[in-house]
Amino acid sequence: MVAASVIIFVLLRAVPGDPARIALGVTATEEAVKELAARLGTDRPLIIQYFDWVKNMLTGNFGISMASGREITDTIWERAGVSLTLTILAMLLALITAIPLGIHLARKPNAVLSGLTQVGIAVPSFLVGILAVSAFSVRLGWLPAGGWGTPAHAVLPVFSLALVQSAILTRYVRAAVVEEMGKDYVRTGRSQGASISEVLYRSVLRNAALPVLTVTGLQLSTMIVGAVVVERVFAVPGLGSLLLDSVGNRDLTTVQTVMMLLVAFTLVVNLIVDLLYAAVDPRSRR
Repeated sequence: MVAASVIIFVLLRAVPGDPARIALGVTATEEAVKELAARLGTDRPLIIQYFDWVKNMLTGNFGISMASGREITDTIWERAGVSLTLTILAMLLALITAIPLGIHLARKPNAVLSGLTQVGIAVPSFLVGILAVSAFSVRLGWLPAGGWGTPAHAVLPVFSLALVQSAILTRYVRAAVVEEMGKDYVRTGRSQGASISEVLYRSVLRNAALPVLTVTGLQLSTMIVGAVVVERVFAVPGLGSLLLDSVGNRDLTTVQTVMMLLVAFTLVVNLIVDLLYAAVDPRSRR
């Protein structure tokens, strides 16, 4: 977190231009620019700006938006709830689809289904979103094309994110199950009279869960970042839309806050995955 905060702060300050002048426009007077810079704290030495930013973040004070003049804290919590809801629902849908499909492909290979998973990996989420809007909103009129607020609004963006993730996870589930099915303990269980289904559900899936957990954690972290474009396609008011708007407005305080939250989310997800290892495989506790 410390390393990320330093890198984010330095890189954003390396971008040319005065944030206060950009926020006020080219017609602003020098007095107005200096007044806004003093209010935002951008007229102080960089080292002081950095430590003030870190201290305020630790106390839950994310500062003032350079673009709107509003408190960032309120905006962040509103947008974070939307992005987390979208990401978690998409991951749950992906897992519900990928786990049984991956097991099925491991037991009974199917060239058509394998080919479809390859296509799913190759197609980006935003393209899936555009095609889904064209089919289900424009032509059929079944679902709203954008916005947020009702369960119907969540269907298309969740589907767009989940489709690609389910294709990726299906491949990993299949590979993990196939690898475990070739190990000695499976043959031993079969020789003792256990059916393939009994061995699969009692032992194989638990051992195969470790690499799948790792990939799920990584994909969950990338999903919340990758949701930036999907949120834009469906006009979803999440962190992704906020980040893009803030970059366009050169709202440094909002950009650095959103990026730090994404870093924190990634680290928390990785920690949860590590803890789940011990729950799934007691050998890892040693």
